[in-house]
Amino acid sequence: MRESRVIALAGVFQACALVREMAMEGRCDTQAAQASIASIFRIDADSPEAVFGGLSRLRPGLETLIAQIESSDRDPQLTQLVVATLRLERKLSRRPAMLEALRRAIESAQRQVDHFGIDNPSIHSRLAAIYVDTLSTLRPRIVVHGNPVQLTQESKVEQIRALLLAAIRAAVLWRQVGGNQWRLLFRRREYAMLARGLLARATLDAG
Repeated sequence: MRESRVIALAGVFQACALVREMAMEGRCDTQAAQASIASIFRIDADSPEAVFGGLSRLRPGLETLIAQIESSDRDPQLTQLVVATLRLERKLSRRPAMLEALRRAIESAQRQVDHFGIDNPSIHSRLAAIYVDTLSTLRPRIVVHGNPVQLTQESKVEQIRALLLAAIRAAVLWRQVGGNQWRLLFRRREYAMLARGLLARATLDAG
C-alpha cells in the first residue's frame, strides 16, 4: 500500500511538473504527457501502476518527487501547485455529483480518443473543456504561473488544463490508496526512499 501511495503521488508530481514546463516554455516531455493524459481514461484500472501504463511511464514523476523532497534546489512553485492540486481534490471528493459528472464526461471523451488518439489537439481541447466546466468552478482555483507569451496561447492553455485534469486524477488515486497531506508531511524521507526503489524498477522495466 505504501508503494501505491508513492506511485499515485509521483503521478501528481509528473502532471504538475508538465504543467510548469508548458506554462514556462510552451512545450514538455511528450511521452510523459501522453502517460499522464492517458491516465485520465483508466478509471477502473487494476492497479496504481496500470493507471499510468506501467512504472516506466512514471519515471519523470518519480524523479521529480525525489528531487522536490531531497534537493535543496527544489522548485517552490511546483510544490505550491502539487499542494493546490491535493487540496482541490479534497474539495472534489466532497462533491459526488461533480465526480459523477466528471466520470460521464471522461467516458464520453473516450470515443474521441479511440478515433483520434491520445495526443490529438482535439483531445486536449475536450479535456480542457471538462476541466473548465467542473474543477475550475471550485474555489480556490489552481493558479498556474508562467510565461505570459505561453499563457495567452489557447492551444497551450488547453494542454495545461488537460494536464491539470491528469494531476487531479492522480490525486484521486492518492486518496483512494490512503494518501493524505499529514502522511506526506511526516513520511517525506520514507516516500523518497520508496520512490528510489520504484525508480530502479522503472528503469529495469524500460529495458
